[in-house]
Amino acid sequence: MTDAAADLLERALAEEATKKSGLVWVRASGPARAVWHVWHEGAALLVGGPGEQPLPEGLADGGRAEVTVRSKDKGGRIVAWSAAVRFLAPRSEEWEAAVAELKGKRLNAPDAEAMPERWARTCTVARLTPEAVGTALPDTSLAAAPLPTPATTREPVPPALPRLLLKRRRKG
Repeated sequence: MTDAAADLLERALAEEATKKSGLVWVRASGPARAVWHVWHEGAALLVGGPGEQPLPEGLADGGRAEVTVRSKDKGGRIVAWSAAVRFLAPRSEEWEAAVAELKGKRLNAPDAEAMPERWARTCTVARLTPEAVGTALPDTSLAAAPLPTPATTREPVPPALPRLLLKRRRKG
């Protein structure tokens, strides 16, 4: 197989895998962050900001990002690709087309009809266009420590609680 054919095959794999996965991992300069996306016209579209998902740390207009695509059914890594990042100008023709696609895939929106206007005012719509695709698996696990969060883990159940909850009522 020629290099050109292999490159086309890798790009097709990246496109199909990204289309089918509702979630991708994106890393710019900070840790990778899981984000939902929509594949549209050869690129992954993301929306982030107040009331939406946080975009990855360091994601900048004109910058680069690494995108890792997971399997929808198993959750494992399928392919990774380098992307050129471009922020779309609100209310431009390209932004309108992107928002139409994103709006259709946005789940549980509190303001479905007013959402495009809110996105234009307070959010960022990013277009991640694939540049280089890598299908080789890494030598290491790529496991990372979880990101800091204010969420806490429940404390252990007190030893007496199961007896109190499961105690049968005595018939009198």
